[in-house]
Amino acid sequence: LNMKLSWLVIWAGTLFLNPVTADCNITSQTVTCEESGKNLPNIPAKLFQNVTKLSLKNNKITLKDSDKEILRSFINLTELYLNENMISVLYNNSFCNLTKLVILDISNNLISTVHTAAFAGLNQLSVLNLSYNMITQLDSDVFTSLTSLTVLDLQYNFLKSFHVKSSFKLTEIILAGNPWTCSCDLLDLQTWLTASSVTMANENNTTCTFPNTTEKFSIKTAAIQPADCKTEKASLENTVTSIFAIKFKSRALLTALAPNNITGNNGTHPDLPLLGKSWTFLAGVLGFVLSTTLLIFAAIKCPTWYRYLISYSHRRLEENDSHMFEQEFSADMSSSPTVSCTSNEEPIVIFEKIHAFVPGEDGFIEDKYIDSYVTEES
Repeated sequence: LNMKLSWLVIWAGTLFLNPVTADCNITSQTVTCEESGKNLPNIPAKLFQNVTKLSLKNNKITLKDSDKEILRSFINLTELYLNENMISVLYNNSFCNLTKLVILDISNNLISTVHTAAFAGLNQLSVLNLSYNMITQLDSDVFTSLTSLTVLDLQYNFLKSFHVKSSFKLTEIILAGNPWTCSCDLLDLQTWLTASSVTMANENNTTCTFPNTTEKFSIKTAAIQPADCKTEKASLENTVTSIFAIKFKSRALLTALAPNNITGNNGTHPDLPLLGKSWTFLAGVLGFVLSTTLLIFAAIKCPTWYRYLISYSHRRLEENDSHMFEQEFSADMSSSPTVSCTSNEEPIVIFEKIHAFVPGEDGFIEDKYIDSYVTEES
């Protein structure tokens, strides 16, 4: 009686210090918290820290990093039910620090990928339920850290093969409802099922879906000949070796035909590195840049040159035309002269044009071929 009273006092004090929002049932040995069917997107943070059995099924939990942090605080947890949630990937160390966990149910989720160290730290785990998920590929290395695992449920996934090592130890395995391909990829699983003492539950529904679709054969008794698999493996290795040999011969031939391997009269010259495709690409880029620059330069300068050549139609005055030019120049000066000097050494006279030497000009002409003595007399 005194023992029970002391346990009640301890539980009551702990409950007072750690308020609980979940529906938890506290006894002298276990603390069971029921949080099922509440559409919870995350694991509740305010749960009893000494919880031993936690049910979170039929929610919307995705097992994010925040959920993992909350789970790590439940060091006394022995049973965890996360079935019927929305978990899609089991990352490494998803359940670390749960060293006392014995039963883990993650069935009826959307799990398609299980990382190698997803169950690291679960040293006491005995029952693992991964059924009714979307797992397509799995290896026994995922479960090597589970030294106490006895029951593994993988039924109704999308497994076509399951690579098992001989050191893998189980008491019961459930593999029904998967699209097993009874080929050489399934040979190690079949050998392990036959050689070990494991019990395959629901064996009648654990059948091959390929290559025999009409007749159902158990994956444990399907006709997979080890000799055929060895022959197939040897053939595959020979094919790979032949491919490598062909590539090697082709490379040797190209090396022999390369110009840098030609031997001169004075001896063999050292091999020089061949120009790769990068040099060709670089040369092409440089040529493109230079040609584009020239085109742009020509497009800018051609109009200027064209106007200069069109407007430049002056001719040098002959010696016998000097008298005529003096008369014309005096007549122009008498009408409306306009003089502008740019320097003392070379005065420039600008006058209104009377005679149109070149059609289409703006009415003024500047001719630097007028003799200096004509300018002085004017």
